[in-house]
Amino acid sequence: MPNLFTPFTLKGVTLRNRIVMSPMTMYRSVDGRMDDYHVSYLGARAAGGFGLIFPEQIAITPDGRTTVSCAGIYAESQLEGLERVCSVITSMGGTPAIQLGHTGRKGSLVTPWEGGHMLPPDHPKGWQTKAPSAIAYGGDMPYAPEELTVAEIHDLYDAYAQSAKWAVEVGFQWIEMHYAHGYLGAEFFSPLANQRTDQYGGSLENRARFHLEALDAVRAVIPERIPLTMRLGADDLNPEGTQFDDAVVAIGWMKEHGLDLADLSFGGNTDDMRENIFNTPRAFVERANRVKREVGIPVGASWNLGKPQNADDVVKQGLVDLVFLGRPGAGQPPLAGLGGARAGLRQPVRTRTRRLGLVAAQLPW
Repeated sequence: MPNLFTPFTLKGVTLRNRIVMSPMTMYRSVDGRMDDYHVSYLGARAAGGFGLIFPEQIAITPDGRTTVSCAGIYAESQLEGLERVCSVITSMGGTPAIQLGHTGRKGSLVTPWEGGHMLPPDHPKGWQTKAPSAIAYGGDMPYAPEELTVAEIHDLYDAYAQSAKWAVEVGFQWIEMHYAHGYLGAEFFSPLANQRTDQYGGSLENRARFHLEALDAVRAVIPERIPLTMRLGADDLNPEGTQFDDAVVAIGWMKEHGLDLADLSFGGNTDDMRENIFNTPRAFVERANRVKREVGIPVGASWNLGKPQNADDVVKQGLVDLVFLGRPGAGQPPLAGLGGARAGLRQPVRTRTRRLGLVAAQLPW
């Protein structure tokens, strides 16, 4: 019977354990580049014992960033920093993973310590966001995006493919696509954000088309040994948004298009969520297990699994294959090698939220 510390193999990659450092935005990049801060921070997590280590979501285009201080993989000048990150993670026994993303209508923001609000398109540090439909998110993000043309959608597939090729070249051994939390992929999937009338909107098949075609574009350019996974916004927790039953069906299609593992999370297309996942233990474990059973694909889950015994239990019970931990490992590595990790099961993981630029320690993603 596997447990949290059992190695896990997917495609040609074997993780030393089933503990994943979730991507969390650091807001510390200049021109999308990673530097000494990211190397030391992520290297420490690898030294602490995580099996799979993600930096933050890495934008595939400049307008795919959340803020101008977010990391990217859309220019060759960014590759050196990413290669250094891969090198330090690998040297510490971890497996470097990258989450490719585009924030869609949730971009053009200021950093959290500046208020986290949206900048207008004509602001020097802002830009015109793009999305499936010209519908603003609302609240602190009041500016409507421009609707993507079909040609622009195809350009995004090219951007995903180029970013994925670069990612493999610099040393990443695992590629995940970020289609949750109200970002571009989640927007295409949700009726709340996608009201298109062409082949990319309306029916479930049309709303999932962006996911399937993007998977095809990435799978075509990366080695077969590299796992291709997706963090999917599987439920908007709102009757008008993405429904989990639809997500189960769509993940089955994605499996046929090369998806190797589904990382289940919330849709994030509205603040009007009818279920409080942020304070619910094991919030997405049961949903993830349904996907595992019905689709026959490995799954991962996050959200309130920071107590070591809980994390171990969901793997021992066969509910999920990987446990994604964000905030529990953000302030300080929760593990001190495998021996320390096993000992850690007898006490809660230390969670600290410090204002030393590590705002990610206070954020849910």
